[in-house]
Amino acid sequence: MRYAAIGDSFTEGVGDERPDGTPRGWADLTAEGWAASLGEPIEYANLAIRGRLAWPVVDEQLDAALALGPTHLSFNGGGNDMLRPGTKIERIVDAFVTVARRCHERGVVPVLLAGADPSRGLPLSRVIRRRGDALTAAVTHRMRRTNDIVWAINWTDDRLRDPSFWSPDRLHMNFRGHHRVAARVLESLGHAAPAAWWDLPDAAQPHLDTRAYYRAHVGPWVKRRVTGRSSGDGRAPKYGEWTSIR
Repeated sequence: MRYAAIGDSFTEGVGDERPDGTPRGWADLTAEGWAASLGEPIEYANLAIRGRLAWPVVDEQLDAALALGPTHLSFNGGGNDMLRPGTKIERIVDAFVTVARRCHERGVVPVLLAGADPSRGLPLSRVIRRRGDALTAAVTHRMRRTNDIVWAINWTDDRLRDPSFWSPDRLHMNFRGHHRVAARVLESLGHAAPAAWWDLPDAAQPHLDTRAYYRAHVGPWVKRRVTGRSSGDGRAPKYGEWTSIR
């Protein structure tokens, strides 16, 4: 089994950091749970880079991932697009369609995810929720007749909207959220996840008050938008080649 993951910070694992500060996240956890369920190692690659919009993920990561010769490839995108004005939902849907088509052409099983809904804790929450609802509906409607896709839809999971599943920046899931997503992906793949992954005990860091939150997280985000920078600038994939997961 050879599993490659492409995407943005959601797939990179931001918000679920190991003690050394490196991101883990749902894709790493999925690989670990998959190997445990099979009782044998699997090969795993993760080319995701934080801050990427949907089409840059496709343009910069898909060919490299397919060149590795995976059996399965996961994709999620659009979360960063939805935070920007003028987002074209159908353009994001085109990215999902392209990934599925390219995977099928190469005999690779596409694993398509809808990210979890962070809107409850964010500014412009109603706008973000509306765009996320529209994107999830548009992707699933347009691809409803496309066979041989593994779906893991997290956007409609009401439990994941609870603040206890989110990191202090309110935009990225914490270890609880990433474990719950990994459990859903494993279930979608036909493998049982550890039951505790669905709702781990809450040991998250306390969230900042509104003023401190805007100063620590919203301000830097706005500055990057104004200067045309991305949180992923200069970053390399954490697993750009196969690594064996046992």
